Amino acid sequence: MTRLVLVDSSDQLPGLLPLHAWSALMASEAVLVGAPSHPFVPHLDAAGLRYEVVPPAGEAPLSRGDLLGGVSPEQRARADWIVDRTQALGEVAYLYGPGDHEAFTRTLGMTAARAQIEVEVVYFGAAPKGVRLLELVDVQARLRAPDGCPWDQEQTTESLIPYAVEEVHELAEAVAAGDDDAIREELGDLLLQVVFHAQIADDEERFDVDDVAGGIAEKLVRRHPHVFGEDTAADAASVMDRWEELKAAEKPERNGPFDGVVRGQPALPLAAKLLQRARRHDLPVASRAEAAASAREALAALVDDAPDEAGGPDAQDAVGRLLLAAVTLAGEAGVDAEQALRRAAQGFAQRAEGPPSPR
Repeated sequence: MTRLVLVDSSDQLPGLLPLHAWSALMASEAVLVGAPSHPFVPHLDAAGLRYEVVPPAGEAPLSRGDLLGGVSPEQRARADWIVDRTQALGEVAYLYGPGDHEAFTRTLGMTAARAQIEVEVVYFGAAPKGVRLLELVDVQARLRAPDGCPWDQEQTTESLIPYAVEEVHELAEAVAAGDDDAIREELGDLLLQVVFHAQIADDEERFDVDDVAGGIAEKLVRRHPHVFGEDTAADAASVMDRWEELKAAEKPERNGPFDGVVRGQPALPLAAKLLQRARRHDLPVASRAEAAASAREALAALVDDAPDEAGGPDAQDAVGRLLLAAVTLAGEAGVDAEQALRRAAQGFAQRAEGPPSPR
C-alpha cells in the first residue's frame, strides 16, 4: 500500500523541525516541497535527502466539495500531482510550508485517502515560547521592503524617538491603571519600537535584531552569576550590589557615582535614580527624619511664609526642596515616586470628572 506522510511545520519556524518530524522525512522515498524557496530546502540538501519541488500544475476542475471548501483550481492541481507522485514512488513525505493553508491541506489528505493511499500526519508539536516574535520581525521587514509601506520606509532612528518615548509613557499609564488589556497592547507597541529600530539598523548594515536580542541575553547571563554561575545571592539587595560591581567592571570609564544616569529624563525619576546611586555609594543622603523635617520646612515656606513673588526663586526653591524630600521618603519606604504620583494624578482626574453622566 502506498503511503503519504504529511509533515507539519511551524508558520513562524518553517526551517525548523523536531526530531520525530525529521525521522518521518528520512524514512520516506522522497520529500516533496511546495516551492524551491521553501525554508527547509537547504537542510534537505545538507542531509543529502532526495526531494522534489511540486511543479506549477496549472488548473484542475473543481468538484462541488472543492467549491464549498474554498479550494482553488491551482490547489486542486497541486493535490492531484502530489497524489500521483506518491503512487509512483510508494512512500512520500510532503513538507508543509508557507502558503499551505487549511483548505489545501484538507483537500490533499482527502484526495490521497480516496486514492487508497495511507495518510499519516506528523505534527510539529509545541512551538517554543516567543515564536511569534519572529512573526513581528517578518512583518516589520516586509513594511520596510522596497514594495512595503512608504511611511515605514522613510523613518529613521531619530524620527522614531518621540514615538518610543510616548509608548513608554502610555505603558506607565496602563500599569498605573492596572488594566491588563492596555498593558498587553502598550507592551506590543513598545516591542514594535525595538524591532523597528533594529530593522532600520539592519537595512543600513549596522546591526540586526539578533544582535540586539543576543546582546541583552548575554548581559543578563553575565550579570546574574548567582543563577547562571556559582555565585550565591542572599536577597535582592545583594543582587543589585553585585550587578553594580559587574557593571563597573564592564564600563571602567564610568568611575563617578552618577556616571551613566541620564540627566535628560523627567525630574522625578532623575531624583530617585540619583538618590539610589548616592545610597549605593555611601554618599550623604537625608535620613527619613531629616527628609520629613525638610518637607515640613519647605511646606511652611510655601504656605505659612508665602513667597514674596509667585513663581519666583524662593517659591521654586521651596517646591524643589519639598519634592526632593518626598522622593527621598518614597525611596525609604520602597515606593516608586513616579508611579505613586501617576496613580494619584489619575485618581484626581477621576474625582474631578465625577461619575459618568447617565445616557
